[in-house]
Amino acid sequence: MNYVVVDLEWNQAMSSKSSVFNKLPIHLSGEIIEIGAVKLNEDMTPGEEFTIDVKPVYFKRMHYKVKKITGFDKERLANGFSFPEALERFRAWCGEDVTFITWGCDDQGILEQNIIIHDLDWDWIDGWINLQLIYNLQTGGDKNQKSLASAMEHFEIEQTRVAHDALGDAYNTALVCTRLDMDEGLRLYPDAGRILAARMPNFRPPVENAGPEPILHESCEGFESKAAAFADERLSRFCCPVCGAELKGAKWVNQGDQRYMNVFSCPEHGSHLMRVRFRKSLEDNSWGVNILVYEADAEMLDFYKAKATQARRRGRSHSSRRNRPAK
Repeated sequence: MNYVVVDLEWNQAMSSKSSVFNKLPIHLSGEIIEIGAVKLNEDMTPGEEFTIDVKPVYFKRMHYKVKKITGFDKERLANGFSFPEALERFRAWCGEDVTFITWGCDDQGILEQNIIIHDLDWDWIDGWINLQLIYNLQTGGDKNQKSLASAMEHFEIEQTRVAHDALGDAYNTALVCTRLDMDEGLRLYPDAGRILAARMPNFRPPVENAGPEPILHESCEGFESKAAAFADERLSRFCCPVCGAELKGAKWVNQGDQRYMNVFSCPEHGSHLMRVRFRKSLEDNSWGVNILVYEADAEMLDFYKAKATQARRRGRSHSSRRNRPAK
């Protein structure tokens, strides 16, 4: 498996009420203007580097905060590559079986949004590691976010690259990797959120057997992608347990942390809520999924509707992100 540390810089609309949003199928939080990346060697040290400027087509005017932080100007943007070409060059450079390492989770969401806007393939970017979580696990932190600068200061790493530059931040993140036990961090990563939550001052352990019992609990393995799992009849279809009628789901709603939910409704016997959670095998890069189905009560249906409405407002988002112009 190839590990690539990636960092993005992006421009932002001048106003949340900009007319450009009326032309877009989703709300675009930021349009990528630079991709920077560093491959990690087998010993998790920085290796080959990649950087490319991207010419925006939606947020063409530089946001003043982005310009101040990144130093980008309209002349530099005008010489950038189109996003489809930049992404294709980046994909070719990354190679196969790539897992991305980022500092925080903002970059993942921004990249996915930009891919959606340009209607490009994104199955190859489904492996992500938020290095902040591994850093917090191994330095006694909790789920609160830490800045890259604070991590560098903690490890006494000298700042030799420009900050708020995509390649510079990717390189500095790669240096943090060299000070961490990455083998142990990757092993514990699937449980990192739970472990860190237990360190929070107001943490309360979950009550066993709390909530309604599922009427179906199933685990499936060996999918080449999440899209392949969603296409499988175990997720795309559900039969009413009363009349046996084949039901189709409403819409998969992303809850973050690789969790999704859908509602399957029978006109005669009510609705059922299906929850799924994906997990990725580090051995063969395949996907597994846990499936839970519940008899949907009013509270479940209200929760689903609220999340579906939120998803329509924010576009396809895999996690909640801070609203900021750039790092």
